[in-house]
Amino acid sequence: MAKKTTLGCEPVVGSLIPSNKRDYKFTNKIQEATNKKPLYAVVFNFIDSRYFNIFATVGGNRVTVYQCVEGGAIHLLQSYIDEDKDESFYTVSWACNVDGTPFVVAGGLNGVIRVIDTSTEKIHNSFVGHGASINDIRSQLLKPSLIVSASKDESVRLWNVQTGICVLIFAGHEGHKNEVLSVDFHPSDIYRIASCGMDNTVKIWSIKEFWTCVEKSFTWKDLPSKFPTKYVQFPVLVASVHSNYVDCSRWLGDFMLSKSVENEMVLWEPKMKESSVGVGTVDILQKYPVPDCNVWFIKFSCDFHYKAAAIGNREGKIYVWELQSSPPVLIARLSHPQSKVVVRQTAISYDGSTILCCCDDGTLWRWDDMSSKS
Repeated sequence: MAKKTTLGCEPVVGSLIPSNKRDYKFTNKIQEATNKKPLYAVVFNFIDSRYFNIFATVGGNRVTVYQCVEGGAIHLLQSYIDEDKDESFYTVSWACNVDGTPFVVAGGLNGVIRVIDTSTEKIHNSFVGHGASINDIRSQLLKPSLIVSASKDESVRLWNVQTGICVLIFAGHEGHKNEVLSVDFHPSDIYRIASCGMDNTVKIWSIKEFWTCVEKSFTWKDLPSKFPTKYVQFPVLVASVHSNYVDCSRWLGDFMLSKSVENEMVLWEPKMKESSVGVGTVDILQKYPVPDCNVWFIKFSCDFHYKAAAIGNREGKIYVWELQSSPPVLIARLSHPQSKVVVRQTAISYDGSTILCCCDDGTLWRWDDMSSKS
């Protein structure tokens, strides 16, 4: 008997013909590391409007802060060398304390999270807790003293950078069964977190019932090590959207955008069942093809308003997809004759007018939308 196929339920797949809706031109390249060590992450500061043109990169045991200025120039502002020469940072994010002081937060091979105060150019704190390397750090834009980290030790941890407290650990009975590669806070629901990893799943967590612990972490007067850190063992949904490692997932409103090593990003809707924890369904809505993107630890980025996503590939090219259209529209495909190695991560500026990427050969590239300049 022939297999039944339901018509009208297939995901919409975007065309790889660029629409050229924005006219991005290459404007700058920096060779950051003299030893050509990979740059694994680059991120703009979306937390403070005074610093929207400031970004940070990590590679080797170095954290570097730059400013994008008019005309394509990139100004070096600050650079930090970790005391351990064997450290290799894999991820970086921006956060701040309650008075708004900007922090750069980085983690990597050693499993230690460094919180750097960019106003004093000194280490504000170091968080020890993960039992293995840290693959991703994200900040809660609604409450930017909170960060969340994803680790090789199969756990996700919620930290308060103001007080140095590990508030929650997401692991255990229904936690990840392999390395956690990516994590993200919901943009408007302060209680919701998503994580994904080498167990091929995306897990959605709720911290609503633990919110008193979060609030207590801001007023705790004793040693951070004495804080009653709670374990969160049960996600509200476990989604199997991909058949391989899931190395990047980001909320797009209440939808999720995620990627594996399958040459595409996938937009899907998680549908939780209130009655049973961890049980639910997913509705795959759209697919955004990304040729030659079949190696892991390539991460995409979005602008502040989630209008576009930029993702690199192993050939040094960048694909910029429009996120607010159906079917998906490829805004631009960016390439340069000298860009031929893996693009590990991209960063789109607040308004989408600048795109940065960092690569395996220690290079940092900048493209600017010329149509917005005219």
